[in-house]
Amino acid sequence: MLSRVAAVTAPRTHSRRRVTGSSGRRREGGESERQRPNMSRRVFTSAVLLLVVMMCCGSGGATKAEEPLSDPKFEWKGITDDVTVDSLGVPGLLKVRSDVFAVAEAQCKKDGSSGFTGIASQLLTNTADNKPEEVLKNAKEKTQVLEEVGSGKATKVDVSRPTTAVVDESKIYMLVGKHSHDSAANCQTETEKIKSGMLLVKGEVSGEDGNKKIDWKTTDGVPCTLGEKHESLTGLIGGGGSGVKMNDGTLVFPVEGTKKKDGAGKDGKTVSLIIHNSADTKNWKLSKGMSADGCSDPSVVEWKDKKLMMMTACDDGRRRVYESADKGTTWTEALGTLSRVWSNKHEGNVKAVGSGFSTAALGDGGKRNVMLVTLPVYSKNAEKENEKDELHLWLTDNTHIVDIGTVSGDDVDAAASSLLYKSETNEKLIALYEKKKGDGEKPSLGMLSVLLTEQLKRVKDVLTTWKEVDERVSKLCNSLIAEQDPSTENACATDKITDGLVGFLSSTSTDGTWKDEYLGVNATVNNKGEVASTEKGVKFTGRGAWAEWPVGKQGENQLYHFANYNFTLVATVSIDKVPEEGSPIPLIAVRAGSKGEKPKLWSCRTAAERSGRCCAVTERLMSTAAAGRKRHSTKWCLCYRTAPRAPCMSMVKVCVWVSNVK
Repeated sequence: MLSRVAAVTAPRTHSRRRVTGSSGRRREGGESERQRPNMSRRVFTSAVLLLVVMMCCGSGGATKAEEPLSDPKFEWKGITDDVTVDSLGVPGLLKVRSDVFAVAEAQCKKDGSSGFTGIASQLLTNTADNKPEEVLKNAKEKTQVLEEVGSGKATKVDVSRPTTAVVDESKIYMLVGKHSHDSAANCQTETEKIKSGMLLVKGEVSGEDGNKKIDWKTTDGVPCTLGEKHESLTGLIGGGGSGVKMNDGTLVFPVEGTKKKDGAGKDGKTVSLIIHNSADTKNWKLSKGMSADGCSDPSVVEWKDKKLMMMTACDDGRRRVYESADKGTTWTEALGTLSRVWSNKHEGNVKAVGSGFSTAALGDGGKRNVMLVTLPVYSKNAEKENEKDELHLWLTDNTHIVDIGTVSGDDVDAAASSLLYKSETNEKLIALYEKKKGDGEKPSLGMLSVLLTEQLKRVKDVLTTWKEVDERVSKLCNSLIAEQDPSTENACATDKITDGLVGFLSSTSTDGTWKDEYLGVNATVNNKGEVASTEKGVKFTGRGAWAEWPVGKQGENQLYHFANYNFTLVATVSIDKVPEEGSPIPLIAVRAGSKGEKPKLWSCRTAAERSGRCCAVTERLMSTAAAGRKRHSTKWCLCYRTAPRAPCMSMVKVCVWVSNVK
């Protein structure tokens, strides 16, 4: 029996979450002027003199009361000798013209007192391929802090969770700080700068050659009215991940919101959403839609057709990915593609970490739009359990997903990361990531960069393979369809037949493995009978020969997580000998559970089972071969029933073509 199998994603339908609220208004009003009473000229003169004396005595206070409140004045300064940098976090990468800078949040302390935050930055000059290099080692010299200055003592301003986006060739925009939600009634003016606590910082590059650095200059506050329609939120903070400048010029920053505590007094849940504006306007908008409760550490990229993709780390142990075609008015969880594929280590007091998230157009000849992701993967040593998290690079085109391999060093426990693809003539892929622990020899502030030359080559090799398999599938489709319905000549166009095609098992079977041609999840082969690769597929001989496609046994990262919701499985089967009546041969079956331990959802044998939870729709097709022999082909489409004898559902569908030449 020869067989080919392919898994295809089903139509992508998702749930949506919307948040609405009522807008506030400012309090306005005044007092009408009182009627003056009649008085004599003498008394009136005395009253005027008394009024003049009172005005002279109180002129200072009256003048102060009438002066409008001026905007706060900010100054960026280097840190002094009595300040230390304890740690670095929230890694970010910035490309300005041809230069790449590493940016991080610096946790500072002065004389052991309470801490404050600054921003550390450094020009990356590492040219060694695939060799992690510690950056920002002299963080004290490379850190700037923000102070609000006035007539009194200067005060440090919170610049935590820097969220970055490079706008053009020279301007850098960064979102920092925390936004405390305040009702519109308490906002004094629309131009109030600092009341919300969240700031938009603009920077420029100065210096020459290897001495280039980022100077943070203009600092504007996000209006305190931001989020006035989100009455369920108590505050906002930068998401820490990368922002993006969209093709239409819109600046998009991911942020975290905190919901109000519920009636039981429990802590409010974290949600992820975005704020955005245009580069030439101060009209900030907070997205109406948001993620599910418990999702944090967002990163945002722009995907095809002006779509935004937002990666989040959720407290249910999975990383959820959301799509939006309307700049966050609505978010749709991408259950049919990327959402919940990757795990998020969350047991105990382990804090979620942000991911590197970037897009690129890669490949020789016709470019392919892809997304690149860096995430920590929990690994186990062959001899003993290894609790370190290795940072891995993942490649996806929003259909296929491949683990390109490790990014961090063997002895590094990696955490949050940032990723940047530089697409000039000398293209580069660069990762920046946190190092949780020192190496035992000297203390580490914990920030490493690495030039991913080998991984970028591997990415291109994978894209070449995907393209070749697409072409093979299209040709295979043409040969099968032509036998049954020659009129459907356009049905096998490469862009149609491969749309949503996730995995493909064909002719490659070695050492107990039936290879997924798209480099995703391989099938395992049981060699109790005889299993061999042929030109047309894999041949199973004998009752003990079979293969298993373990789409639910992948461990913490589930590349085919979409199969938990909806999928289509297509197989072509050629039977050399028609089995005798009463001895049916199983062709295909599906079991639920991460280990396949649950009962079969359905199965198909050479004698169609019409009871239980499997129902078959049989269509007999006939075609005439060149030699005049008749070819009978039976197409069995099986659908899953929610209960025995219930109507067939289209949630899970398998079509098996069984052909026999007579």
